Amino acid sequence: MSPIDTDATAKDILAYIDASPTPYHAVRETARRLTQLGYRALDEREPWTLQPGDKVYVTRAGTSIAAFHLGTAPVDRAGFRLVGSHTDSPNLRLKPNAAVSKLGYHQLGVEIYGGVLLSTWMDRDLSLAGRVMLLSGGRPEGHLVDFRRPLLRVPNLAIHLNRTVNTDGLKLNAQDHMVPVLGLEKAGPAELRALLVQELAAGNVRAEAGDILGYDLCLYDTQPSTRSGANGEFLHAPRLDNLASCYSALSSLLAMEKAGEATSGIVLYDHEEVGSRSAQGAAGTFLRDCLERLVLGHSDGRADAFHRAIRHSYMVSADMAHAVHPNYSALHEPRHQPLMGGGPVIKSNVNQSYATDGETWAFFAALCREAGVTPQHFVTRTDLGCGSTIGPITAAALGIRTVDVGSPMLSMHSIRELAAASDVAAMIAVLRRFFT
Repeated sequence: MSPIDTDATAKDILAYIDASPTPYHAVRETARRLTQLGYRALDEREPWTLQPGDKVYVTRAGTSIAAFHLGTAPVDRAGFRLVGSHTDSPNLRLKPNAAVSKLGYHQLGVEIYGGVLLSTWMDRDLSLAGRVMLLSGGRPEGHLVDFRRPLLRVPNLAIHLNRTVNTDGLKLNAQDHMVPVLGLEKAGPAELRALLVQELAAGNVRAEAGDILGYDLCLYDTQPSTRSGANGEFLHAPRLDNLASCYSALSSLLAMEKAGEATSGIVLYDHEEVGSRSAQGAAGTFLRDCLERLVLGHSDGRADAFHRAIRHSYMVSADMAHAVHPNYSALHEPRHQPLMGGGPVIKSNVNQSYATDGETWAFFAALCREAGVTPQHFVTRTDLGCGSTIGPITAAALGIRTVDVGSPMLSMHSIRELAAASDVAAMIAVLRRFFT
């Protein structure tokens, strides 16, 4: 197995993140990379014809994607090796009737998606990206857009009008204080649909404002991802939670030189940040539907083939982990303080916010040992609540053995997050062992 170039990997993950300002774009970029290395698209509406060694992928709703490298042995005997992550990140999203005119300003109304650190969205050069639904031939048709330029800003209140902000903290009301500015009324119209028509035209899609039936549009920071630190050890980027895990899963799958006995696969879900309750989320049927169809086409055909395949299988739920914060170390459990640059983190919670148990902990620790990597451990303080992942949802829905892991990071759920370049390479090294 070829060694992993940390510098090349760092450069590539930043390119992946910058190409993925929304879940729609993350799925498109993931599919592009899969196609480049010989994966073919499957359609859930059509029959699937499968052979051992096939490399395939399927998308749902444009924001979730699953890819599989079929094993040489039937799945009812060899099982699945699966890595699950999520394509969505906390952000601001446009309301259906977004236009706001107030005190001479054009603004756009937004909803808060997920657990956003609102203060980090202030005074940023923001753009818009997502999906626009057009009327085409009498039917809705989706087109991706990305303005790729500063278009919006949520301006902070001057300290002269908020004298105690540095001592009492910034208090933001999501409805009143997070409405971004789009333009000045006296400078001319700033109609969202007209702007979308212009952006569609730049992508060679001809449309009129009346053709727009709907949209799913996200705000994002236009500042490119970059490396920093005295020795270039840090990654500064938006959406590291959880595109960094998506990238690690995808890169590990693409590194497979040949099929193993087990069927290897990744599933990158949407809507984890808001509970996964959707047709394309982890609480939906997407993964089960894919696995059942793979079993039908790659097993002995017995009625219990799916259930036997699951008992041979493992799932790695890969979602970013909390590194110990040097300025807030008291908020971390004293004996479980992961360091950035310290390698993959095994996440545990006895109340099942994470799916890890002793068996799956040991399984992942053994993979780390084979890869020459030392794992770290995270447990939240006993007096604090614990976040969750797709791990427990998938484990409960499928009955599959699952371990929750992640790479350590700071500034989680900020508009711009912080991780270590070496941790990306370390996670890929372990996941590559998982797939072999």
